[in-house]
Amino acid sequence: MIIRPRRLRLTQAIRDMVCETRLSPSMFVYPVFIREGHNIIEDIPAMPGQKRYSPDTLPAILERAVKAEIGGVLFFGIPEHKDECGSQAYADDGVIQQAIRVSKREFPELTVIGDVCMCEYTSHGHCGVIRDGCVDNDASIELLSRVAVSQAQAGADIVAPSDMMDGHTAAIREALDSEGLINTLIFSYAVKYASAFYGPFREAAGSAPAFGDRKTYQMDPRNSREGVREALLDVQEGADMVMVKPGLPYLDVLSAVKKAVNVPVGSYCVSGEYSMIKAAASQGWLNEKNAVLEAAVCQARAGADIIITYHALDLAGWINA
Repeated sequence: MIIRPRRLRLTQAIRDMVCETRLSPSMFVYPVFIREGHNIIEDIPAMPGQKRYSPDTLPAILERAVKAEIGGVLFFGIPEHKDECGSQAYADDGVIQQAIRVSKREFPELTVIGDVCMCEYTSHGHCGVIRDGCVDNDASIELLSRVAVSQAQAGADIVAPSDMMDGHTAAIREALDSEGLINTLIFSYAVKYASAFYGPFREAAGSAPAFGDRKTYQMDPRNSREGVREALLDVQEGADMVMVKPGLPYLDVLSAVKKAVNVPVGSYCVSGEYSMIKAAASQGWLNEKNAVLEAAVCQARAGADIIITYHALDLAGWINA
């Protein structure tokens, strides 16, 4: 006997009960831009609804994150002073270090992740040290390790190296352990593509390269197996979590990485994805809430345990409503 498949007419309550993929506020991480200075809360034109904060105004947005019960916040710093070696990235009084201390003083229960990179801090806008017109991998790793240690000493729960230098995870783990920071986790941007979707972020953080591009150390969008190799290498070097960035354009890579590694996997829904949805919604071309929820579900369905998204606070509100 042939059984004809049928689509059941289920109530919304039953559909929610039997759905395969579920979202929770605890899986969302909210990226926050922190600018050096005082009494700053300023709009980011390329990212409607997002703002830059100074360390003293930061508690206002952190309180919202705590009330939303999201998983944590990811800090990006914008210093007043930039130089060839990005020294403010690892300065004890750097803008990120200040922000981490404020966060841990005001909201000790909130998980704080520090972005470990140098592009916002270098005068040339690249993610490491420049030698003879190119990024020097090994010299960059030494400084990136100092960045990670300084953030952890300030109180960061997790450090997230986003530079894509070879061997950075092992070097950072060794540096953290040597300073007794054995409980600081590493959330590696293991699979970070040289993507066109980062444009709004570079405006927000002032991190566009002054010359050339980052294709020599970020990944080629045409490659997927390379992403799995990169993720496995970072896990082998000591990463506690790995990330695929961007999120939506690389769901196939996200799924492959999830199947290959035995650690939590994150997906970064980047600035370009955020701004596209915002722009379309502002024109009435799509429903922002429905589009954002669908995008988050797609990333979770593909394997994301953690979703880094500028819509984190909105998503938490919609889920809890």
